[in-house]
Amino acid sequence: MRKPQVIPDEDHELIYQRVAAVDVAKASGMVCLRSPDKGGRYHSKVWEVCATTAQVLAAGRELLKERVEMVTLEATSDYWRIWYYLLESLGLAVQLVSPDQARNLKGRPKTDRLDAMWLARLTQWGMLHPCFVPPHPVRVLRDYARARADLVRDRTRCWQRLEKLLEGALIKISSVASRLTTASAQDMIRALIAGERDPHKIASLARGRMRAKHAQLAEALDGMFGDHHGVLAEMELDRIADLDARIAQLEDRAAAALRDIPQSWGADADGTAGPDAGTGPDAAVLPAVLRLAEIPGVSITIATEIIAETGLDMARFHDAGHLVSWAGLCRSAAQSGPRNGKGRKKHGNTYLRAALGRAAVAASHTDTFLGERYRRIARRRSSAIAQTAVARSILVIIWHLLADRGARFRDLGPDWHTRRADKDKKIRSHIRQLQALGLDVTVTPKTA
Repeated sequence: MRKPQVIPDEDHELIYQRVAAVDVAKASGMVCLRSPDKGGRYHSKVWEVCATTAQVLAAGRELLKERVEMVTLEATSDYWRIWYYLLESLGLAVQLVSPDQARNLKGRPKTDRLDAMWLARLTQWGMLHPCFVPPHPVRVLRDYARARADLVRDRTRCWQRLEKLLEGALIKISSVASRLTTASAQDMIRALIAGERDPHKIASLARGRMRAKHAQLAEALDGMFGDHHGVLAEMELDRIADLDARIAQLEDRAAAALRDIPQSWGADADGTAGPDAGTGPDAAVLPAVLRLAEIPGVSITIATEIIAETGLDMARFHDAGHLVSWAGLCRSAAQSGPRNGKGRKKHGNTYLRAALGRAAVAASHTDTFLGERYRRIARRRSSAIAQTAVARSILVIIWHLLADRGARFRDLGPDWHTRRADKDKKIRSHIRQLQALGLDVTVTPKTA
C-alpha cells in the first residue's frame, strides 16, 4: 500500500457560514442570502434586484448588514460586471465563477430562484473555483489593450478588402510586392485613385528594392481599374489611416495606464522606484514591460498586452503550469486508472493566446533557444504544434519574471540541446539503425 498523500484545501475551498449568490441576467439578478438561524439550521432568503447602480448598491448594503462572508456571481456574458464592481466597492468579498461549475442538475427544475439557491449552497460548501478578475488599474490597462487588438483586426480586414478590390480590378500588385502595406504599394494605389492609368508611370513610383521589379510591376498594374474602384479604394485607405491614428492613441493610453501601476515600476541603483525609474544602464530593477521585452519575439506592445491579461501579481497563479492552463495552452487532464487520455482543448484567454502566438512566430526567426525549439518541433510535428509549444515556453518564462522582480531573462542558446545530448547514446542509436539495414559499421574517432 502506498503512503497516502496529504492535500490541503485551497483558499476557495473553505466552508463559509454566511454566503450570498446572484443569478445574473441582463436587466435584473436573483439574489439568494443563505445563513443559519439560532438553532443552526440554514435557510435561504431570495429576492429579485434590478441591475441598476442604486438597487445593486442597496442590495450590497443589505448583504453587509447580514455579515456575508462571500458573494458568488455567475459569469453570464458581461452582465456580471455591474454586480462585481459595485459589490466589490462596498468591501464585500466577491468571486466570479464559470457557469460550467454551477450547471443545472438532472431532475431539478431550471428557474432563476432555484439557480440562485443552488449557487449559494455550492458557495457555502467551498465547491466553486473563482475566475481571475484583475484589480481596477489592470482592468483599465486591459480595456485599452483589448480595444487596440480589436482595431488591429479591423485594420487587417480593411487591407484584405482592399486587396480583394484590386483583384477584381485585375491589378496584381500583391503578386509582386511583399504586401500592400509598403510605402511603394500605397503610392501606386493612390496614383490609381488619382486617375493615372499608365502602368509604367505608376511602376516608376516604386522605392528601394522594388525598383528592380519595374517590368513585373508594370505588367501587374495593367488591368481594368475603373472610377468606381478608385472611390472604394480611397474609402478603404481613409479608413486604414483613421484606424492607424486610433491605434497609436490607444498605445499611448495603454503605456500611461501601465505607468500608473506601482508593481510595473523599476528601480534605480540607489533603490529609488517610480514610473521612469529603472531605465538607465545601472538600473537595479527594470520595469516589468522591459523585462518581458528581453524575451525573443516579445516586443513592448506584446509585453503590454500580456501584462493586461495576466496582471502583475503572480500569487494568483500558484505556479507556471497554472498560468499555462488558465491561458488555454494545454489540454485538460483525462486520467482513469492506468490510462492517460489526450484530454480536450481549453478555451482559455483568447487575447493572451493571440499575443503569445505572435511572439512565438517572431521568436521562430531568431537564432535563440526558443527559435531552435520551434524548428526542432516543427520538423517532427507541425508548425502549429511548434507555435503552441513555444508560446507555452514564453508564458512559463513570463511567470518567473513577474514572480521575481529581480529576475532577468537569460537565453540558453540555440545549441542547448546539443550540449546536453549524450554523445555516446546518439552514436549507439545511429549504429543500431545502420546495422538494421544490414550494414557492418566501424566507428573511428576523428582526429583533431
